Amino acid sequence: MLRFSHKIHKSVSDGNIVEVIEIDGVRSLYLGSITIQSSMRVSAPFALELAYSRGMMGFLLFSSSVKHVMTIGLGGGSVPKYIHEFCPETSQTIVEINPQVISTARSHFYVPENDEKLNIIEGDGIAYLASNRTSADVLMIDAFDASGIPPDFCSQDFFDSCEMALKNNGIFMINLWGSDKNFDIYLRRIEQSFENRVLILPTGRPGNIVVFGFKELPDLRIIYLRERAKMLEHKHKIEFVSFLEKLCEHNPHNNKQFFMD
Repeated sequence: MLRFSHKIHKSVSDGNIVEVIEIDGVRSLYLGSITIQSSMRVSAPFALELAYSRGMMGFLLFSSSVKHVMTIGLGGGSVPKYIHEFCPETSQTIVEINPQVISTARSHFYVPENDEKLNIIEGDGIAYLASNRTSADVLMIDAFDASGIPPDFCSQDFFDSCEMALKNNGIFMINLWGSDKNFDIYLRRIEQSFENRVLILPTGRPGNIVVFGFKELPDLRIIYLRERAKMLEHKHKIEFVSFLEKLCEHNPHNNKQFFMD
Protein backbone atom coordinates (compact mmCIF):
# COMPACT_ATOMS: atom_id res chain seq x y z
CA MET A 1 0.00 0.00 0.00
CA LEU A 2 1.33 3.40 -0.98
CA ARG A 3 1.75 5.69 2.02
CA PHE A 4 1.88 9.46 1.84
CA SER A 5 4.04 11.33 4.31
CA HIS A 6 5.25 14.86 4.65
CA LYS A 7 7.10 16.92 7.23
CA ILE A 8 4.93 19.77 8.39
CA HIS A 9 7.11 21.29 11.10
CA LYS A 10 10.74 21.42 12.26
CA SER A 11 12.35 23.62 14.88
CA VAL A 12 15.90 23.58 16.26
CA SER A 13 16.99 25.41 19.40
CA ASP A 14 20.00 24.81 21.66
CA GLY A 15 20.60 21.50 19.91
CA ASN A 16 17.04 20.28 20.50
CA ILE A 17 15.15 19.18 17.40
CA VAL A 18 11.36 19.01 17.29
CA GLU A 19 9.71 17.62 14.16
CA VAL A 20 6.14 16.87 13.14
CA ILE A 21 5.52 14.36 10.35
CA GLU A 22 2.15 13.36 8.96
CA ILE A 23 1.58 9.93 7.37
CA ASP A 24 -1.84 8.89 6.01
CA GLY A 25 -3.69 11.29 8.25
CA VAL A 26 -1.72 10.48 11.43
CA ARG A 27 0.45 13.31 12.75
CA SER A 28 3.44 12.35 14.93
CA LEU A 29 5.98 14.17 17.07
CA TYR A 30 9.69 13.35 16.91
CA LEU A 31 12.45 14.72 19.14
CA GLY A 32 15.58 14.34 17.08
CA SER A 33 15.34 10.57 16.56
CA ILE A 34 13.24 8.02 14.66
CA THR A 35 11.20 7.25 17.80
CA ILE A 36 7.61 8.47 17.75
CA GLN A 37 6.93 10.51 20.86
CA SER A 38 3.22 11.12 20.28
CA SER A 39 0.65 10.60 17.53
CA MET A 40 -2.72 12.10 16.66
CA ARG A 41 -5.20 11.14 13.97
CA VAL A 42 -6.06 14.47 12.40
CA SER A 43 -9.69 13.45 11.82
CA ALA A 44 -10.06 12.57 15.54
CA PRO A 45 -7.68 14.90 17.38
CA PHE A 46 -8.93 14.13 20.89
CA ALA A 47 -8.80 10.34 20.56
CA LEU A 48 -5.82 8.38 21.87
CA GLU A 49 -4.10 7.01 18.78
CA LEU A 50 -1.28 5.03 20.42
CA ALA A 51 -1.94 2.00 22.62
CA TYR A 52 0.44 3.15 25.34
CA SER A 53 -1.42 6.46 25.66
CA ARG A 54 -4.66 4.54 26.19
CA GLY A 55 -2.82 2.40 28.74
CA MET A 56 -1.86 5.55 30.64
CA MET A 57 -5.58 6.07 31.26
CA GLY A 58 -5.51 2.83 33.25
CA PHE A 59 -5.56 4.80 36.49
CA LEU A 60 -9.34 4.99 36.00
CA LEU A 61 -9.52 1.25 36.76
CA PHE A 62 -8.19 1.86 40.25
CA SER A 63 -9.78 5.15 41.30
CA SER A 64 -13.11 6.86 40.78
CA SER A 65 -12.14 10.08 42.54
CA VAL A 66 -9.17 11.56 40.69
CA LYS A 67 -9.30 15.32 41.17
CA HIS A 68 -5.78 16.32 40.17
CA VAL A 69 -3.30 14.77 37.73
CA MET A 70 0.31 15.88 37.59
CA THR A 71 2.28 14.99 34.46
CA ILE A 72 5.99 15.33 33.81
CA GLY A 73 6.66 15.52 30.07
CA LEU A 74 4.17 16.89 27.56
CA GLY A 75 5.15 15.50 24.16
CA GLY A 76 2.23 15.97 21.80
CA GLY A 77 -0.10 16.20 24.78
CA SER A 78 -2.32 13.24 23.86
CA VAL A 79 -3.23 12.15 27.39
CA PRO A 80 -3.54 15.64 28.95
CA LYS A 81 -5.69 16.69 26.00
CA TYR A 82 -7.88 13.59 26.39
CA ILE A 83 -8.34 14.17 30.12
CA HIS A 84 -9.18 17.82 29.51
CA GLU A 85 -11.83 16.86 26.96
CA PHE A 86 -13.39 13.76 28.54
CA CYS A 87 -12.70 14.03 32.29
CA PRO A 88 -13.96 17.54 33.09
CA GLU A 89 -13.95 16.88 36.83
CA THR A 90 -10.16 16.47 36.80
CA SER A 91 -7.64 19.33 36.88
CA GLN A 92 -4.12 18.93 35.55
CA THR A 93 -0.63 20.34 35.94
CA ILE A 94 1.87 19.42 33.23
CA VAL A 95 5.56 20.29 33.52
CA GLU A 96 7.63 20.37 30.32
CA ILE A 97 11.20 21.63 30.16
CA ASN A 98 11.35 22.28 26.41
CA PRO A 99 9.46 25.38 25.24
CA GLN A 100 9.57 24.10 21.64
CA VAL A 101 7.56 21.06 22.68
CA ILE A 102 4.92 23.22 24.37
CA SER A 103 4.51 25.51 21.38
CA THR A 104 4.42 22.58 18.93
CA ALA A 105 1.85 20.69 21.00
CA ARG A 106 -0.41 23.73 20.82
CA SER A 107 0.21 24.67 17.19
CA HIS A 108 0.07 21.16 15.67
CA PHE A 109 -1.66 18.84 18.17
CA TYR A 110 -4.66 20.90 19.37
CA VAL A 111 -3.46 21.15 22.97
CA PRO A 112 -5.56 23.95 24.50
CA GLU A 113 -4.33 27.05 26.27
CA ASN A 114 -4.17 27.06 30.05
CA ASP A 115 -7.46 27.40 31.89
CA GLU A 116 -8.93 26.48 35.28
CA LYS A 117 -8.55 22.76 34.50
CA LEU A 118 -5.24 22.75 32.62
CA ASN A 119 -1.93 24.35 33.60
CA ILE A 120 1.12 23.67 31.43
CA ILE A 121 4.30 24.93 33.06
CA GLU A 122 7.66 25.34 31.35
CA GLY A 123 10.12 24.05 33.90
CA ASP A 124 12.21 21.27 35.39
CA GLY A 125 9.96 18.36 36.33
CA ILE A 126 12.33 16.97 38.96
CA ALA A 127 12.55 20.32 40.76
CA TYR A 128 8.77 20.70 40.54
CA LEU A 129 8.22 17.30 42.17
CA ALA A 130 10.61 18.17 44.99
CA SER A 131 8.66 21.34 45.82
CA ASN A 132 5.15 19.89 45.42
CA ARG A 133 4.87 16.96 47.78
CA THR A 134 1.56 15.28 48.64
CA SER A 135 -0.17 17.22 45.87
CA ALA A 136 -1.35 14.78 43.17
CA ASP A 137 -3.98 12.06 43.02
CA VAL A 138 -2.24 10.69 39.91
CA LEU A 139 1.33 11.31 38.81
CA MET A 140 2.27 10.44 35.21
CA ILE A 141 5.86 10.32 33.98
CA ASP A 142 6.33 10.32 30.22
CA ALA A 143 9.66 12.09 29.87
CA PHE A 144 11.64 10.94 26.84
CA ASP A 145 14.21 12.77 24.75
CA ALA A 146 16.15 11.85 21.61
CA SER A 147 18.18 9.28 23.58
CA GLY A 148 15.32 7.73 25.53
CA ILE A 149 14.43 8.23 29.17
CA PRO A 150 16.88 10.66 30.84
CA PRO A 151 19.00 9.06 33.60
CA ASP A 152 17.71 11.49 36.23
CA PHE A 153 14.18 10.17 35.60
CA CYS A 154 14.96 6.58 36.55
CA SER A 155 17.11 6.90 39.68
CA GLN A 156 16.05 5.64 43.10
CA ASP A 157 15.90 9.21 44.40
CA PHE A 158 13.59 10.18 41.54
CA PHE A 159 11.12 7.36 42.19
CA ASP A 160 11.21 8.15 45.92
CA SER A 161 10.34 11.75 45.03
CA CYS A 162 7.44 10.50 42.89
CA GLU A 163 6.03 8.54 45.81
CA MET A 164 6.25 11.60 48.05
CA ALA A 165 4.45 13.77 45.49
CA LEU A 166 1.28 11.67 45.81
CA LYS A 167 -1.62 12.15 48.15
CA ASN A 168 -2.95 9.22 50.14
CA ASN A 169 -4.41 6.65 47.72
CA GLY A 170 -2.36 8.29 44.97
CA ILE A 171 -1.35 6.43 41.81
CA PHE A 172 2.01 6.70 40.06
CA MET A 173 2.41 5.78 36.38
CA ILE A 174 5.42 5.75 34.11
CA ASN A 175 5.81 4.83 30.47
CA LEU A 176 8.90 2.63 29.93
CA TRP A 177 10.33 0.66 27.03
CA GLY A 178 10.13 -3.09 27.59
CA SER A 179 13.17 -3.54 25.35
CA ASP A 180 15.31 -1.23 27.51
CA LYS A 181 18.21 -3.28 28.90
CA ASN A 182 17.73 -1.47 32.22
CA PHE A 183 14.00 -2.10 32.49
CA ASP A 184 14.35 -4.63 35.34
CA ILE A 185 16.58 -2.21 37.26
CA TYR A 186 14.02 0.57 36.91
CA LEU A 187 11.21 -1.76 37.94
CA ARG A 188 13.06 -2.85 41.10
CA ARG A 189 13.60 0.79 42.03
CA ILE A 190 9.90 1.54 41.59
CA GLU A 191 9.05 -1.53 43.70
CA GLN A 192 11.35 -0.24 46.44
CA SER A 193 9.81 3.24 46.40
CA PHE A 194 6.26 1.86 46.49
CA GLU A 195 6.98 -1.10 48.81
CA ASN A 196 6.09 -3.61 46.07
CA ARG A 197 2.66 -2.09 45.46
CA VAL A 198 3.31 -2.26 41.72
CA LEU A 199 1.61 -3.59 38.57
CA ILE A 200 2.90 -3.69 34.99
CA LEU A 201 0.82 -3.29 31.83
CA PRO A 202 2.49 -4.14 28.50
CA THR A 203 0.81 -2.32 25.64
CA GLY A 204 2.88 -3.73 22.77
CA ARG A 205 5.59 -6.22 21.86
CA PRO A 206 8.24 -5.39 22.94
CA GLY A 207 7.01 -1.81 23.01
CA ASN A 208 5.80 0.33 25.82
CA ILE A 209 5.10 -0.92 29.33
CA VAL A 210 3.04 1.19 31.70
CA VAL A 211 4.15 0.66 35.31
CA PHE A 212 1.73 1.50 38.13
CA GLY A 213 2.82 2.27 41.67
CA PHE A 214 0.29 2.71 44.47
CA LYS A 215 0.72 4.87 47.56
CA GLU A 216 -1.83 2.61 49.25
CA LEU A 217 -3.41 -0.58 47.97
CA PRO A 218 -6.57 -0.02 45.89
CA ASP A 219 -9.35 -2.57 45.49
CA LEU A 220 -7.57 -5.34 43.57
CA ARG A 221 -10.43 -7.83 43.33
CA ILE A 222 -10.54 -8.98 39.73
CA ILE A 223 -14.34 -9.30 39.63
CA TYR A 224 -14.62 -5.67 40.75
CA LEU A 225 -12.01 -4.48 38.26
CA ARG A 226 -13.71 -6.39 35.44
CA GLU A 227 -17.05 -4.72 36.13
CA ARG A 228 -15.34 -1.36 36.35
CA ALA A 229 -13.52 -1.99 33.06
CA LYS A 230 -16.82 -2.78 31.34
CA MET A 231 -18.38 0.37 32.76
CA LEU A 232 -15.45 2.51 31.64
CA GLU A 233 -15.62 1.12 28.10
CA HIS A 234 -19.13 2.55 27.78
CA LYS A 235 -17.76 6.02 28.53
CA HIS A 236 -14.36 5.90 26.87
CA LYS A 237 -13.18 4.41 23.59
CA ILE A 238 -10.41 2.58 25.44
CA GLU A 239 -9.94 -1.19 25.70
CA PHE A 240 -10.06 -1.41 29.50
CA VAL A 241 -11.23 -5.06 29.50
CA SER A 242 -8.29 -6.05 27.31
CA PHE A 243 -5.92 -4.09 29.55
CA LEU A 244 -7.26 -5.92 32.59
CA GLU A 245 -6.59 -9.23 30.83
CA LYS A 246 -3.02 -8.12 30.20
CA LEU A 247 -2.66 -7.12 33.85
CA CYS A 248 -3.78 -10.61 34.81
CA GLU A 249 -1.33 -12.16 32.34
CA HIS A 250 1.69 -10.23 33.61
CA ASN A 251 1.11 -9.83 37.37
CA PRO A 252 0.66 -12.32 40.25
CA HIS A 253 -2.95 -13.13 41.14
CA ASN A 254 -5.05 -16.06 42.37
CA ASN A 255 -7.96 -15.57 39.93
CA LYS A 256 -9.76 -13.57 42.59
CA GLN A 257 -7.42 -10.65 43.17
CA PHE A 258 -3.97 -9.36 42.45
CA PHE A 259 -1.45 -9.78 45.22
CA MET A 260 1.82 -8.04 45.91
CA ASP A 261 4.79 -9.36 47.85
